[in-house]
Amino acid sequence: MIDVRAKLAEKGLKLPVASKPLAAYVPAVRTGNLVFTAGQLPIVDGAMSATGKLGAEISVEQGYELARICALNALAAVELVASVDSIVKVVRIVCYVNGLPGFINHPAVANGASELFAHIWGDAGVAARSAIGVAELPLNSPVEVELTVELAN
Repeated sequence: MIDVRAKLAEKGLKLPVASKPLAAYVPAVRTGNLVFTAGQLPIVDGAMSATGKLGAEISVEQGYELARICALNALAAVELVASVDSIVKVVRIVCYVNGLPGFINHPAVANGASELFAHIWGDAGVAARSAIGVAELPLNSPVEVELTVELAN
């Protein structure tokens, strides 16, 4: 098994505490060996780390970092229902990007999440992925990430 916290520490990162839901939902649901997370925003210590749109207030590089924060928050949501150390495969990543009309660099933003998971789990961290442009996100978030992972038996 992978020691997720040790892999995060290699990048100077740590597993955050899961954020409380902003509405009527749960942060993660486990069914069998799969965990599905709700969309996770770039919240750090209870506050949005940035707001705005990609291509305006937020650069692609900032979006990449924000997607990484969302990915960390998704792992924290998994930790509510199962140990992140029991993850054996990242199955799917969905990254929503709040961009100006005409913004087309969604994949570069989503790489912030994808590359983090690849660092932690190697080939097992490379997942099916969607990077989707949207008109708005909750709390004017620039990015939101959903995660599906497979757990060990």
